[in-house]
Amino acid sequence: MTAENFNRVLEGLRQHTPFHVFTVELTSGRRFGVDHPGALVVRDGVAVFIAPGGTPIWFDHESLSQIVGISANESI
Repeated sequence: MTAENFNRVLEGLRQHTPFHVFTVELTSGRRFGVDHPGALVVRDGVAVFIAPGGTPIWFDHESLSQIVGISANESI
C-alpha cells in the first residue's frame, strides 16, 4: 500500500462518524483492535496506536497486511 493511501484510509476510519472499531493486521501476523479514534495518529505513511494500558504499537504502510472490520460497501 502506498503511504498516501495508508494515510487516507486510516484517517478516514479514524474520523468516521460514528466511529467503528476495526482490526489492523500486520504482515508479521500481529493483530490489534483500534477501539478509539483518539488512540491512533497517522502521518507520512506511519501510524502509532496507543493500546489500552498505554502501550504504543508503531506500524507503517509497508507492514500493513489488511484492515478487518470494514465493509467493501462502506465509504471511507
